[in-house]
Amino acid sequence: MNLRIRIEPARAGSSRVALDGRLDTHTFGEFDQRLAPLLASDIHSLVLDLAGLEYISSAGIRSIFKARKALAARDGKVLVVNPQPQIQKVFDLVKAVPMGEIFASTAEADAYLDAMQRKVLRGDDEDGNDSY
Repeated sequence: MNLRIRIEPARAGSSRVALDGRLDTHTFGEFDQRLAPLLASDIHSLVLDLAGLEYISSAGIRSIFKARKALAARDGKVLVVNPQPQIQKVFDLVKAVPMGEIFASTAEADAYLDAMQRKVLRGDDEDGNDSY
């Protein structure tokens, strides 16, 4: 599946971007390209609505961190809303342990994220114990 990106016009220093599909090694370039004008504008907050995002890879995480860094440079913020459970799990893992300390390559990280997200979708993670 591809990535669908819907960007609402900026209002009061904020812009909303809704993502549907997959933010991965095949789609992050388009995402970065579409965000570039927003990040270069005078917005102070970017709201990423992830209700329709089904999968995120390390490339997608990198794109979101890149946006956060760009806005943080001018005291702005990137806010993530409506993440699916498997996407939230990825964000939780990334905050807890830097990916660079765990994985030797992007391919290895993406394989791990893929397996972890499939597990959450199957409901194997309901007890709260992670055995990855």
